[in-house]
Amino acid sequence: MPSVNDILTTMEYGPSPEATGEVSAWLKARGRFGLLIDGAMTAPGPGFATQNPATGETLAEATQATAADVAAAVAAARAAAPGWAALSGHERAKWLYAIARNLQKREAFFRVLEVLDTGKPIRETRDIDLPLAIRHFYHHAGWAELSTDDFPGHAPLGTVGAIIPWNFPLLMLAWKVAPALAAGNTVVLKPAEETPLTALAFAEMCLELGLPPGVLNIVTGDGTTGAALATSAVDKIAFTGSTEVGRSLRQATAGSGKALTLELGGKSPFLVFADADLDAAIEGVVAAVWTNQGQICSAGSRIFVAETVAERFTDKLIARFDKLRLGDPLDKGTDIGAVISPAQRDRIQSLVARGVAAGARLVHSSAPLPAQGSFVAPGLLLEAQPTNPCMIEEIFGPIATLATFRTPSEAVELANASRYGLAASIWSENVTLAQDVAAKLVAGTVWINSHTLFDAAAPFGGMRESGFGREGGREGLRAYLRPAATPALTEAPAPDFNAAPCPEPAQPQAIDRTAKLYIGGAQKRPDGGQSWRVTHQGREIGLAPLGGRKDIRNAVEAAHKAAGWSKMTGHARAQVLYFLAENLSLRAAEFEARLAETGHDPAEVAQTIRLAFRAAALADKIAGEVIQTKPQMLTLTRPEPWGVLGIACANRQPLLGLAALVLPAIAAGNRVVAIPAMVQPLVAADFAQVLDTSDVPGGVVNLICGPRDDLAKVLAQHDDVAALWYAGTPEGAARVERDSAANLKATWCPTGRDWAAQDLRETLTQATQTKTIWVPYGM
Repeated sequence: MPSVNDILTTMEYGPSPEATGEVSAWLKARGRFGLLIDGAMTAPGPGFATQNPATGETLAEATQATAADVAAAVAAARAAAPGWAALSGHERAKWLYAIARNLQKREAFFRVLEVLDTGKPIRETRDIDLPLAIRHFYHHAGWAELSTDDFPGHAPLGTVGAIIPWNFPLLMLAWKVAPALAAGNTVVLKPAEETPLTALAFAEMCLELGLPPGVLNIVTGDGTTGAALATSAVDKIAFTGSTEVGRSLRQATAGSGKALTLELGGKSPFLVFADADLDAAIEGVVAAVWTNQGQICSAGSRIFVAETVAERFTDKLIARFDKLRLGDPLDKGTDIGAVISPAQRDRIQSLVARGVAAGARLVHSSAPLPAQGSFVAPGLLLEAQPTNPCMIEEIFGPIATLATFRTPSEAVELANASRYGLAASIWSENVTLAQDVAAKLVAGTVWINSHTLFDAAAPFGGMRESGFGREGGREGLRAYLRPAATPALTEAPAPDFNAAPCPEPAQPQAIDRTAKLYIGGAQKRPDGGQSWRVTHQGREIGLAPLGGRKDIRNAVEAAHKAAGWSKMTGHARAQVLYFLAENLSLRAAEFEARLAETGHDPAEVAQTIRLAFRAAALADKIAGEVIQTKPQMLTLTRPEPWGVLGIACANRQPLLGLAALVLPAIAAGNRVVAIPAMVQPLVAADFAQVLDTSDVPGGVVNLICGPRDDLAKVLAQHDDVAALWYAGTPEGAARVERDSAANLKATWCPTGRDWAAQDLRETLTQATQTKTIWVPYGM
């Protein structure tokens, strides 16, 4: 045994294992676990073994929940929902506080159990997983108390189906269960097949607390269990996991009316500028990629370094990861534990081999791998080209790529060259540069001179194929509530485009009765030159253009060219909207007559003018927050426009329905491609003239008349359209949601709305996505 003098000379770590006696006894006493349904644990059924990834040892057996088990859990949750929702916020807050307090009392037990189940180091479960899980329940106890005041008129969704991954089992449980319960929902939770144990221990704790039966239900199993939950009678699916499964959930829930939030994969860029504190940045890489085994969707696995410091940074980084300790996760001196399973280990190694075959050079730690368990040595892939599979695909292991850049604009271009958009980090001592780059990155969370910081008060979620919706903070709670319902309207029938097509005359006799498409600020004929006769009660009103796929493509290109609109201040956009309202009021009689000739209510004109004033009033009131999270850290939330937004309008309220979607969208800074009401497209042509005279820049609003559902499909499948609103039929909404699954486009389908009664603030909320920026301050 080395002496103290020897240790002080060599500075070698001695063993410092965490005790497992209590957890081992708990596992041995149970052996096999049932499901938590309706306030009781069921008898264990046929199931599967869960192993310790670091040793391969079987820890316990969990039940494979059947479709009948899932149905029973959902039925219990639905039966409990009215009673739980009827509790006062204060009563729910007491329950959440009790959960937080008891989780805190059992913190040592849960952190050891999490290590055994996941293979991650005790330092991570001790310093990150447990404190954050406890924080979520405390934080949401506060939201339960305050939700009625902060969200007046809102109600819980009902029953939530939560599906969580294996990398942060207890934290993800808290991430979903805490806000759902705080908002007044009941929950059916499915933990990952590989890591069910902390969820089952949590179930036992809730039973001991006396949580009302059915409020929380936990079903274990593989993907078939998750699929059964996704198609069950829940009101919302909250999912964290892979992008591939996210797509399948979008397909499975399409048209069901279920709310859906998806927090999916990532390929997060890690940008190191020439003036960065390189040693701090290296520790950031260690935290972002290696000490969590890279098994986090926001891992900064794409490292981009300024060319002038790249050689020095790389040398320092290799020297640092060569000192990382790989081994027993229960040892407090271990830096890197095991990956979740042999299958995941093999996948990582296969992907790295593909990266090397594609030209990258692998540098990995010289530390020997343990003789047993699923371990992967930390590594760095150098000289990888942008098309290298390891630069494109999510590795989900302790491997990063490193490439260089010369200018900040090149750094942004490289960082955004990904189908993902979950997170990013920026390392620079120049705060102006860091904040400028942060604004340009397509990422839901941006850390400045830090990485992988989380807090229950800070929204977290993705853009692009990293999903949609946010967990955490005010926005996270809102995702588990629904606004007050507005009176429902039945959709009017669409015209028969095949019955009345006609070629557009070269010199129409009544030019004011022949509408055109509105693209890039100009009136244009459709690409195919086709129009259709607009009629009412057998009387021909005029000709409307019949737009198609190429017209949509041209409109999207025009919208992208109008990106300056998104960079304008809210005040500048408000002035344009006020001017639009003024110009519309000057032509009120003309618009009233246009609506009346097709049997629509002329009162829509006055309602639209008022809506334009309200959109203008709110345009410069769209504000983020500064949130108290970590010490010496400003956490900012910034509502950002989607960019190019597709809109498909209902046939009811042809003027108001168009304005009620387009005006809030552009007030928030979006550029839109809108499909006006098919029953009266001529009023949209008149509206385009108002846009022209109101200083709305060309391309900010584009209007494509034609068969709504056909054109909506083109918008849904267009990769350069960031989000899509559809206000037509429920059947059309289902098709839009299915068609958007491939590119995971965010959709909002407010079908049957009476736009005269719609809360404009809800529409404005849908018009933005939140970027969370973590900025250090102080010493």
